[in-house]
Amino acid sequence: MCDMSKASEISNNVFLGPTPDHGVNPDCVGENAYDMLIEASDMAHVPESRSLRALRMGLEKHNRRSAMHMEFPSSGSIMPPSWSHSEIDGLMEMCKWMFDLANPQEAIRSKRRRSDEDEAIEMDDIATPRKFLLHCSDGYTETTLLALAYFMYAEGLPVHDAWIQLHREKGRNFFAYPSDVALLISIQARVLQASPRFNQSFLNIAEPNWFSKIDGSLPSRIMPYMYLGNLGHANNPELLHELGITRVLSVGEALSWPDGVQKKMNWPADNLMMIDQVQDNGVDPLWADFERCLKFIEAGKRDGGATLVHCRVGVSRSATICIAEVMSELGYSFPRAYCFVRARRLNVIIQPHLRFTYELLKWEEYQCQRRNEPLRRELEWATVAREIALMNKPYSK
Repeated sequence: MCDMSKASEISNNVFLGPTPDHGVNPDCVGENAYDMLIEASDMAHVPESRSLRALRMGLEKHNRRSAMHMEFPSSGSIMPPSWSHSEIDGLMEMCKWMFDLANPQEAIRSKRRRSDEDEAIEMDDIATPRKFLLHCSDGYTETTLLALAYFMYAEGLPVHDAWIQLHREKGRNFFAYPSDVALLISIQARVLQASPRFNQSFLNIAEPNWFSKIDGSLPSRIMPYMYLGNLGHANNPELLHELGITRVLSVGEALSWPDGVQKKMNWPADNLMMIDQVQDNGVDPLWADFERCLKFIEAGKRDGGATLVHCRVGVSRSATICIAEVMSELGYSFPRAYCFVRARRLNVIIQPHLRFTYELLKWEEYQCQRRNEPLRRELEWATVAREIALMNKPYSK
């Protein structure tokens, strides 16, 4: 998980990632690589203007011996009010403050273009670009609102483009709450008008159909060529196209695309595969379908595309196929492949039921035989069954 969400640069001098902790990840970049660490926290308040001015003065005198720290409200903390609400004013001021410090020369040029000479002269005092890390414990959940808002502001992107580019071009996995989606849509025009890369044409950009259908989450990128998602993701072909997904593997749940969409979007019939009559009831098996499912995924990999594997909610049936692929591709044991997929499923807990789990343990044995390796089972069936029972206990009441 640490490797998956390790800090990376999303915009000039602004990085996104997990809270630096050498106890958890000895290979992580230390906090002193940055000038300012901004932690997303449920307990934080939007900083006031005077606080930001004081922090800027501190950064101007900062000698890089140690990083400065501050907090900002986490994702889901700011509910979508009118754009004039004080929290939204604070979010906008935060984006501008970060951009000016991370890009001092560009900030000066932007201010001069807007004929704001007094503030431009003040910015001349800041000659050294400052590095920021937006962070939370897992590197992808609580930071999403601030990261997306800043990415929109700094790059001059409408919210739907920011959503896709942060995921595809910047390689970030993230989870957003539906309230974040509504909030960013409601303030989009204001963000774009304030952006240093503002262009009048931004205000005439139509929201694509796929964006109105998402609840904040994207399908989970398990491997570069394999995504795990739910039926809602699968029934949003425009979103799949934006993500570079070219094939859909439906496990027990049929697609319901509108008439003509498949032809309009040029989806070959061979790129859609249905595994029928597999309910998530603990009785129906998947073992007999492992091989052909993985061959379908492999075909997409060879073509340079990606496959979405889905069932209804992306928790049991489709997760089982993804675990089987990770075991086959990376040579992982079942427990390690489970953890690999679980980490990349972000806020959704994958829960293959006992029958699928037993089949995955058989699959582990089969993989060892195929590679002429001795079977060294890391967890025995009794332990696995007990852990699954404990994991499901909160949902069985």
